[in-house]
Amino acid sequence: MTARGWFLFSLMGVVWGIPYLLIKVAVDAPLSPSMVVFTRCALGAALLLPFAIRQGGLPGTVRTHWRPMLAFACIEIIGPWWTLTDAERHLSSSTAGLLIAGVPIVGVALARFFGETERLGLRRVTGLGLGLAGVGVLTVPHLTGGDAKSLAEVLVTVIGYATAPLIAARHLKNVPTLQLIAPCLALSALVYAPAAAATWPAELPTPTVLAALAALGAVCTAIAFVAFLELIKEAGPTRATVFTYVNPAVAVAAGAIFLDEPLTAGIVAAFTLILAGSVLATAAGPGPAGPSAGPREGEHTVEHPVPPGTPAGPGKGESPVPWSTRQTSRADGRVESP
Repeated sequence: MTARGWFLFSLMGVVWGIPYLLIKVAVDAPLSPSMVVFTRCALGAALLLPFAIRQGGLPGTVRTHWRPMLAFACIEIIGPWWTLTDAERHLSSSTAGLLIAGVPIVGVALARFFGETERLGLRRVTGLGLGLAGVGVLTVPHLTGGDAKSLAEVLVTVIGYATAPLIAARHLKNVPTLQLIAPCLALSALVYAPAAAATWPAELPTPTVLAALAALGAVCTAIAFVAFLELIKEAGPTRATVFTYVNPAVAVAAGAIFLDEPLTAGIVAAFTLILAGSVLATAAGPGPAGPSAGPREGEHTVEHPVPPGTPAGPGKGESPVPWSTRQTSRADGRVESP
């Protein structure tokens, strides 16, 4: 991977690992969860919509795909972002970040209900078990009072984050990412606008809280999606998604450094189990090798156009066109927004 690719990879590892810290700062202000979600969605939509419109065809895309886009917005943003924000009123940002790390594990389990027929195998089953054990280590000490409700809210968030990419892969694979994300953010902002207005703070939040809200909308939502698209172009869809395993470590470190959240042996053990379980549970099985292998399920190929008059195949003494000129892109390359 190039130096630019490594820069984008490192950037994504951070920008989708710090939202838990920023949400915690906002709700401790205190701002209502509706206010936090509205601000994040409105700012992200304002920054991304111009780029989506510039691509052209946005009205037609929405008109053609409005049903799955509505489902995606509800399951990925409208529901999970509120439940996660509300949960962080009682849970530490480290705990929330680690619990969200279980999204890939839940995704593997839910894929069975979306037509996935691939045999899990011993390795992936072991990964599911390790991940669930890590979640157990993390949640058992919190199964009391308000913490239990917050854990249930994070579980709702995890299920939403795991389900939405499956909907996108099946029904929205031909929709450009910006034309999917920007309208969904705009709709979410409209949904939360009344509740945000009703809970508008009587006094202007502190500069620290305003900075946290601005970073949530601009960095962790708008810039993050743009950087993710560039990373896919630079490194390919498979390697581009590996940064999701870095996010929980960033969340834990940020909570410990900036909020003085405890870094206990239980948290370290839970992170180790969840990380190992996620890697094993989401590992792809051996697929067809060689340049003639077709795209995997959930992928589509884009062939470079052949100029008129180009021979159908290599002539004598000629070399065939390298197979690498065929580009493969995953329709489900996205990850759980915190």
